[in-house]
Amino acid sequence: MKGLVQRVSRAGVEVKEREISRIDAGILLLLGVEQGDGQSEAKELCRKILTYRIFPDKAGRMNLSLLDVGGALLVVPQFTLAADTSSGTRPGFSRAATPEVAEGLYSYFLDLARASLGAERVAEGCFGAHMKVSLINDGPVTFMLSTR
Repeated sequence: MKGLVQRVSRAGVEVKEREISRIDAGILLLLGVEQGDGQSEAKELCRKILTYRIFPDKAGRMNLSLLDVGGALLVVPQFTLAADTSSGTRPGFSRAATPEVAEGLYSYFLDLARASLGAERVAEGCFGAHMKVSLINDGPVTFMLSTR
């Protein structure tokens, strides 16, 4: 399971010209589910994301986590993170989990995040939809986290 983590001062998702979710300061997470991923990978990645220290402390050092700062989390399903880009000029998606498996693990990940942060601090994209994701990356700060 992969997560592209971006520290944001604001982020949102639109589907069919309608805003479906929005957060202020926190993390925008693009979540990719690969073949072989299961609930243990979702638990590990969720723990890592919520405790990853990417927010500045009083000295300006990245020393605080999302849990520490009380920020929000916007989780967007992103199957292209599972792409095989090792050869050619077109990505292959044979590493991606099936849509049924990916959607189940995406929902499970959201449940885990809401249990830790509270439902009011977790927003979501729309699985399987064409989305327009907007963000103001704070820093910019972007990290790729993985369970493998």
